[in-house]
Amino acid sequence: MPLPPAPTKRAALLSPDALDAPARSSHRGSRRSGDSRADEATVHSPQPLELFDSLGTEGAGGATTRPTRRARSKPAPAPAPVSAPQPEAMVQVETRKAPVVEVAPAPAPAPQAPTRHKRNKSTGPAKLFVLDTNVLLHDPMCLFRFEEHDIFLPMIVLEELDGHKKGTTEVARNGRQTSRTLDALAGAQDADIDKGLKLDTTGHREAGGRLFFQTAPLDYSLPISLPQGKADNQILGVVHALRDEYAKDRPGKPKQEVVLVSKDINMRVKARALGLAADDYQNDKTLEDGDLLYAGSLALPPDFWTRQSKTVESWQSGSNTFYRISGPLVPNLYINQFVYFEAPGEPSMYARVTEIRDKTAVLKTLKDYSSGKNAVWGVNTRNREQNFAMNLLMDPEIDFVTLTGTAGTGKTLMALASGLTQVLDDRRYTEIIMTRATVSVGEDIGFLPGTEEEKMGPWMGALDDNLEFLAKGDGGGAGEWGRAATNELIRSRIKVKSMNFMRGRTFLNKYVIIDEAQNLTPKQMKTLITRAGPGTKIICMGNLAQIDTPYLTEGSSGLTFAVDKFKGWPHGGHITLARGERSRLADFASDVL
Repeated sequence: MPLPPAPTKRAALLSPDALDAPARSSHRGSRRSGDSRADEATVHSPQPLELFDSLGTEGAGGATTRPTRRARSKPAPAPAPVSAPQPEAMVQVETRKAPVVEVAPAPAPAPQAPTRHKRNKSTGPAKLFVLDTNVLLHDPMCLFRFEEHDIFLPMIVLEELDGHKKGTTEVARNGRQTSRTLDALAGAQDADIDKGLKLDTTGHREAGGRLFFQTAPLDYSLPISLPQGKADNQILGVVHALRDEYAKDRPGKPKQEVVLVSKDINMRVKARALGLAADDYQNDKTLEDGDLLYAGSLALPPDFWTRQSKTVESWQSGSNTFYRISGPLVPNLYINQFVYFEAPGEPSMYARVTEIRDKTAVLKTLKDYSSGKNAVWGVNTRNREQNFAMNLLMDPEIDFVTLTGTAGTGKTLMALASGLTQVLDDRRYTEIIMTRATVSVGEDIGFLPGTEEEKMGPWMGALDDNLEFLAKGDGGGAGEWGRAATNELIRSRIKVKSMNFMRGRTFLNKYVIIDEAQNLTPKQMKTLITRAGPGTKIICMGNLAQIDTPYLTEGSSGLTFAVDKFKGWPHGGHITLARGERSRLADFASDVL
């Protein structure tokens, strides 16, 4: 929401006491009374002064922080003209649609911070969400993701949580973290389980609701076809009983909508079949639709040069040409985003956004890696997106590159070719480290013998195939001995590592390739990227249409998470490869199968 112009006339009448008034955090217990007071102030006050704060402030975990209420003075008994001196000013308290806070007078409007709201806050009454065990095991921080709504945990969920906390798997770690979180909430000062535990007592101010436990047996009746001893059916019974209990307003228990939140599709289907409200846990999804993912490139409109003919500036620096443009296109651009202009009968232009300042952006033309003289380890790019990707891979100022695309678009080949060139020829990095998520497409073949690198061998077929191609192209007429020596040199500079042992490591001056990154969770992706030390470059590659990890989708994949979070970073870049170059058979199969 854009900020309104600075209220110079009315703000000048604010008393020093009003300007220095301390903020009070909003508590759930006073929410309804605060809303009623806001309605009364709206009705009785003639023209309340509304000053809107920026909505772009975010708390931990990327969630929007709840606005705070400022201390306000008593309303004046009668309306006064603007020119008359007023000892005190009136400020409306927050509503659920937009926070209304007091702002000190400023000579000019403050710059607007970028808003990043995943969804609008609800304007209706607070709901009561009953969480399934798989939600807690999937995201241990889910308790603080429901904004002003309340949370209810059945006793059977705590039993299941206790059964999953043993082991070293990701699920066991999440179970133990959830148990520690529940213990911290229950052990907070003035905690009362009967009245509900305040979710903001451990520092998560974005959570304004309360946490309730099942402390007494609930009376419910389910169809005979549902076995009573199964945990899922017990949770459904609790939801059924809570829906009847909160269906009407009663003293101490206002009417609330009860919703079951579960990652289990069958659980949600059974709940809806029983007439119960059910929903999936959406907070782990970076994007609702995979088509909204940042592509990394943008086509300029056909009338681009016609509109920019009077305002564009251009200059030459070395072999690159720079353009400074302005206009309505600039707010839609990101740093390191590629733009291209292609029109029949006119020269094409391919550039990258290198600077965005105020209402202008600077474009830098690219190096053409499709030309034979610019081949990288004998590899030339074959289409526009591949050339964009190679410019990112060969740029020493880019520390993090993400490549997405269907099978056969050349992701692994280009990453290896640019890595070998910068390791063996340019000596920019000391070695190449390659890893990938070990997720099977079909049934597991069992334990693999040998060392860490030998165990990773079967998972690195793509590495062997591409190295064979690169060694052939570089060997030239060196003969059998020359090719063997080249292969030995290449193999000595490539290390294959398992992701299981990445925790605590630091890579210095390494060229790290993470293959099949679409099978990583956001937490695993964070673990790998934070291993980078000084002088290290990380390349994440994957095909979001080939996710083999259970419970991961295009919207919740770690690769999608990384692409969305790093867009616009000056030292990161992304490109979506559109056209397959492996073979006509592979290209056709990717489209029709």
